[in-house]
Amino acid sequence: MWVERERLCQQIDTAVRRSRIAALLGPRQCGKTALARHFAAGKKAEYFDLEDPTDVRRLENPSLVLEPLEGLVVIDEIQRKPELFQLLRVLADRQPLPARFLILGSASPDLVRQGAETLAGRIEFIYMSGFDLEEVDAEHLTQLWHRGGFPLSYLAETDEDSAAWRDNFIATFLERDLRGLGIESPPAQLRRFWTRLAHLHGQIWNAAQLAVSLGVSNMTARRYLDILTGAYMVRVLQPWYENIKKRQVKSPKIFLQDSGLLHSLLEIRDHRTRLGHPKLGASWEGFALDQILRHFQVRTPYFWATHAGAELDLLVTLEGKRYGFECKYRDAPGVSRSMHTALAELHLEHLFVIYPGSKTYPLQEKITVVPLSQMESCRQVILSARGI
Repeated sequence: MWVERERLCQQIDTAVRRSRIAALLGPRQCGKTALARHFAAGKKAEYFDLEDPTDVRRLENPSLVLEPLEGLVVIDEIQRKPELFQLLRVLADRQPLPARFLILGSASPDLVRQGAETLAGRIEFIYMSGFDLEEVDAEHLTQLWHRGGFPLSYLAETDEDSAAWRDNFIATFLERDLRGLGIESPPAQLRRFWTRLAHLHGQIWNAAQLAVSLGVSNMTARRYLDILTGAYMVRVLQPWYENIKKRQVKSPKIFLQDSGLLHSLLEIRDHRTRLGHPKLGASWEGFALDQILRHFQVRTPYFWATHAGAELDLLVTLEGKRYGFECKYRDAPGVSRSMHTALAELHLEHLFVIYPGSKTYPLQEKITVVPLSQMESCRQVILSARGI
């Protein structure tokens, strides 16, 4: 089954036309290769997969192979051959430009750093993950939440097949994929760390506490977090703080990026188990947060909290205005004191309460309850407040 990813295709098309090199970044198995091949179909294009031994041999003398090419050149898993960055810089500076390049990568820190340093002014980055609600249709929200967005997990015939795929993905990622990215860490220890993070999903990062529970140093715990963050397995949500008369939390929150992997690491196998699990609310918060960020294409999200207990799950800036989001797994969320505090202290234009229901309704003048399946309602409220 093919799921149309129209928004991503449009982003790639724009980036390829606007920039000499476009980089499509995301976790392994999120569909980058399928999307790139779909995008290249029907175009004058040449495709190189650096996990394919034949293509690796073809690029043993890369300048001889790449320089004569015209049209679109796609290079998949480019982090396996980082020396190509210097050559791409030379090829991208030719006038007139006979070819444009689309490069795909799974290791964000190295790829972004090398791209920013070597290809500055020539490269445009596009970030992708698994499926989202706009791609699979809101009526499949529960399936997407439970299975996560990785295509082979979401599209599996049964929940059991999906769970088996995720279990295999976790094992393969730890035992093979990380080593392929040049990361040498004990798989068993890293799995313990990843599982521990799943139990801390949605909580404030405390390196010392986690290090003690695992019997490792603070530095090792931070290094493990950097590894999983760099491979797009973990989201580190930074705190927002400013000069107000309240002591504010200044440590980040930790979320697993894919809800399906979270459920596998927590051994949540079905809908009934999820509903009775103590991490139900945190699972919903992480899932809803991810969908909000992708819907509004937010690059610099924050959360906000004070030591007195006031908090805001998500703070974003849209067209110069601040908006807040609270993610509540409740049938009928109400107004809380914390919401009033966030509205006043952060000068929010509007606060949205995202829940799993089916109706949009106002709670107060600047507070609106919106179903996660109807995220476009948030945009309508924003436009209406501006008189558009």
